[in-house]
Amino acid sequence: MFVTAERRDSAVSSLKELSLRAVSRHSTALRPEAVLDLPAVLIKDLLPHLTVCQLDEVQPALNQRGISTHSGWIGFLQDMHSPKHAIDFHTEDEAKHEVMRILFPQVFYGFRNNYVCRNLTHLNTSSFLWAAAKCIEYFSLITSSHRTLQSLTAEQRPLLKLLEMRIKSVGVSDSIDLSKKKTQTALYILHRLLDHGVATKLVLHHVTCPIMLAWLLHGRGSQYVNLELKKLMHSSCMLQTTSAHTDGASSCPDLEIRSSDDQDDQVSPCKRSKLDSVFMTEVESGKANFTVDPQALCQTFAPCEVPSAGVCSWGQIHSLEIRRCGSDSLQVLNSALPTFFCLRSLTLHSISTFRESDVLCLAAALKQLSDTSRSFITDLNISVLPTTKLMEKLLDASPSLTSLHVEIQTVVWESHNMLHHPWTAESHIPVLPLQKLEVKVAELQTDLCFLTCVLKRCPHLTSLHLAGLRLPTGSSQSQLLTTLSESNHCLRILILECMKLSDCLPEILDLLKACRLEELRFSDCRLLESCSDKEESLLQLVAALKKVPSLHTLSLAQNRLAKNVCVLAELFLGSSPSSVQRLDISSNFIQPAEMLDFATRLRTHRPPHRLILDLRKNPADRDPDTWNTALQRLRPFSVLLSEGWKSTGTMVDHISNM
Repeated sequence: MFVTAERRDSAVSSLKELSLRAVSRHSTALRPEAVLDLPAVLIKDLLPHLTVCQLDEVQPALNQRGISTHSGWIGFLQDMHSPKHAIDFHTEDEAKHEVMRILFPQVFYGFRNNYVCRNLTHLNTSSFLWAAAKCIEYFSLITSSHRTLQSLTAEQRPLLKLLEMRIKSVGVSDSIDLSKKKTQTALYILHRLLDHGVATKLVLHHVTCPIMLAWLLHGRGSQYVNLELKKLMHSSCMLQTTSAHTDGASSCPDLEIRSSDDQDDQVSPCKRSKLDSVFMTEVESGKANFTVDPQALCQTFAPCEVPSAGVCSWGQIHSLEIRRCGSDSLQVLNSALPTFFCLRSLTLHSISTFRESDVLCLAAALKQLSDTSRSFITDLNISVLPTTKLMEKLLDASPSLTSLHVEIQTVVWESHNMLHHPWTAESHIPVLPLQKLEVKVAELQTDLCFLTCVLKRCPHLTSLHLAGLRLPTGSSQSQLLTTLSESNHCLRILILECMKLSDCLPEILDLLKACRLEELRFSDCRLLESCSDKEESLLQLVAALKKVPSLHTLSLAQNRLAKNVCVLAELFLGSSPSSVQRLDISSNFIQPAEMLDFATRLRTHRPPHRLILDLRKNPADRDPDTWNTALQRLRPFSVLLSEGWKSTGTMVDHISNM
């Protein structure tokens, strides 16, 4: 009986697959050398069969042999997401850190998605948590998962010590009520990460209690003392149960508060050393005292780890982000800012537009800080401002800013605020050290004069992101682009989105000559809308782009290129091809036949570097076979970011921008 070569190859492939699975399944029983000594070809085939922990364990040795584990980590990400999800991680470390970032909170807090459930056997282990904790730099504190947090103060205490050494950014996901004794655990973990550890960035997702914000800021860079917090910490100074019932702990009677008698707060705090039965009864009944003072918390939870002097060091917050910042929280922050000498980055987001009076108070506090300190905030991110004029107040209050991000939402165009602008007289305009500026606007009309004045004050600007600039009918953005060409020669990154540039091709060409751009993004800018000859206009743009040798990233997303996309293949034609390594042509209503034509031309004019090509949100489903043929022609020299998209959704998006 004859066996065809095809059947023989299939049998060998199946046997190889079974062998690889067996090696993966029993790798813990084998010496690491038994796997690592395999030929490189077999190791690469084995990577998709390894677990997260196994891949993490063998990675250092494989790297020494020159073998990358990138494909293995990408395989995990593909398994976590839908098959059509575009994964944009191009280095081994990036992909690995993304895997650990996603999985650590899922496993630690006991959340169960489909991937975790399928792999629970090898993920729900201390080995995985330890491996993940060595990679992640951000820890999210979910106070509602009280028992999970308690484990960090008991059986998983070594994990907490590892997190102290690794975590640079701490997030508080929900509000903390200082009147509840079970919040001691969360406060203690925050103390360990912020004061004992290396964390200097604090992200508050939902802190509705201003006293909690005062606790977080207290002693960590600001000299401000909140009176309400002080009163709370001293509310039970006559009761001294802590020193009476804690072995070896110093007495802190002035830093204790009485627990509230709420019925939902019946979880016992982490056990202290040598608690007597009487005190334990008080704890369980909710009538015992407990401390919210960070110094005393260490005496409560880990007296053996307290320094011999009995005083813990205070950490410093260099970066503060408040995602849902209300007036009460802003009032606490404004009081702390004038002495917040270590703060370098401040981000404030409000679920609604900030009140003008609140922003003026913030500007006043920032001005006090800049006037009294030799060190300044360099990064400011505020959203949402009610008027454009407040941006001026913030810039004047913090003249040392190197990065500013603002979002502005004005319902009514306030022309009277623009007519008498103090910066319109350009004789004595103070220069700003801004290097990065991002302005997102949602208003009927934008004060372009104000913005150009800001740009003229920023000769050192290297990154500019503008979105949503709407001008009166008949006006043009040409003056904005001219200002950039004349005043901002250091510009390296330019991102313009949701603004009309269809009549600005000459100014764009001049800008490309004046600046050595490295990244250029025109998103939803209607580039070809007013052009009588769209192909010729795009050819002029391509010719200018090829003369910018520093340009490595180009995005023309959502500009309705459609059939004109083929012109972009000219980027790589000739003896001096473009240096672009990342090209984004997503959301351009490119039909499969047009994509095939583009792929054919690009294959003839291959880029000098492997091209990262973003093709998302184009109507691939109009002709899947033709689209897939185009992708096959692109893959030999491109990394493709392409995912499923419904033509109906693309059409709605296309029509909405017409």
